[in-house]
Amino acid sequence: MLDIRFIRTHAKEVQENAKHKGYDVSIDELMKADESKRQLQQLADDLREKRNTIAASMKGGKPSDEAMAEGKALKEQLADVEANLKEADLQFTTLLKKVPNMALADVPVGASEDENVVAKVVGDKPVFGFTPRNHSDIATQRDWIDKERASKVAGSRFAYIKGDLVKLQLAIVTFVINSLSDEAIIKQIAADAGLPVATRPFVPVLPPLMIRTELYDAMDRLEPRDDRYKLEGDDLWLQGSAEHVLGSMHADEIFDEKQLPLRYVGYATSFRREAGTYGKDMEGILRMHQFDKLEMESFTTGEDGLDEHLLFVAIQEYLLASLELPYQVIQKCTADIGKPNARGIDMEAWLPGQDKYRETHTADYMTDYQARRLKTRVRRENGDLELIHTNDATAFALGRAMIAIIENGQDEQGNVRIPVVLQPYLGGRKVL
Repeated sequence: MLDIRFIRTHAKEVQENAKHKGYDVSIDELMKADESKRQLQQLADDLREKRNTIAASMKGGKPSDEAMAEGKALKEQLADVEANLKEADLQFTTLLKKVPNMALADVPVGASEDENVVAKVVGDKPVFGFTPRNHSDIATQRDWIDKERASKVAGSRFAYIKGDLVKLQLAIVTFVINSLSDEAIIKQIAADAGLPVATRPFVPVLPPLMIRTELYDAMDRLEPRDDRYKLEGDDLWLQGSAEHVLGSMHADEIFDEKQLPLRYVGYATSFRREAGTYGKDMEGILRMHQFDKLEMESFTTGEDGLDEHLLFVAIQEYLLASLELPYQVIQKCTADIGKPNARGIDMEAWLPGQDKYRETHTADYMTDYQARRLKTRVRRENGDLELIHTNDATAFALGRAMIAIIENGQDEQGNVRIPVVLQPYLGGRKVL
């Protein structure tokens, strides 16, 4: 959440930002709740001081009836004030949590995703001498995807992934982890992007697939709850993406500055209800209740946060280019970047079977918005304590990566060309 001190001095800008992001919040109401809470806090502090003064005067002798009566009255008055303070604090915190993060100055103002901006287009779309098929047709023909039996076992929007498609997924995972944990590759990506960032590699992580309500809420990734899976009888949710359990893993911790940037690449099976999905999105494995993802997460100092975001975007471009996929870079507008985000970038790979670009990656920069509630801080070299900044970004959503490889690498018989960088992980094979 935002710092209330920032909101007090920038109330108009915060209200305007909330409007641009599409969040119905009243900063005036928040300011009134803030003032009420502060007044009650001051009253409670004053009463405690008076009570302590009376208690100190009673030591070493028999207290007078007047002193005892005053002490009793103060105790009762303080109890009432503390009850009111608790209620005021709850109201204040509820309102404060509704305020979205401030969008950075270069984020386009827009009312919907239709106003996102195409920043650049990279790669040539493949030209076929036949009508390209979608991944579902090819993968079903090759017995790589079985949704019919998965529906029998688990219901709609689940799939058995089989045969060469399993090998392809594991090849992508190994390629990405090997790449991101190699400092020389990170150094080259940063240099090519002209970014003055540390070249520390990513630490691979297999995280837990569940998260407690308190931390999910602190990450500000729990909503919309209708899209999440709750474990009945437990204070646990199935995570919807690996950054939910990577970004929260250092809650209530203090880093030494020399530990930063700390970068993770997490591999996790994720779960979402995907409510409202229809049409082409129901075909194949584009939108599933269960899907595997490789996700990047990092913790930096405040001054390094934006460059870290730009590094994540450069890494995403490197990965897409490595898989020889045509793509476009989308700068998301205010209404589409999300409540905790200060900036957001999407990557969309070209899918010949759908004759359109489809989202495969997103990169989110949260500044210190998540860290404030998580209480994740850094001790600077001069001893000062500061909130860290967080970034997360897709390395690959494995299903969508395989969709793009199948559709761009297909031939008329349904064979699929394997990207060169993945061939060593598939025994040197060039075709699936």
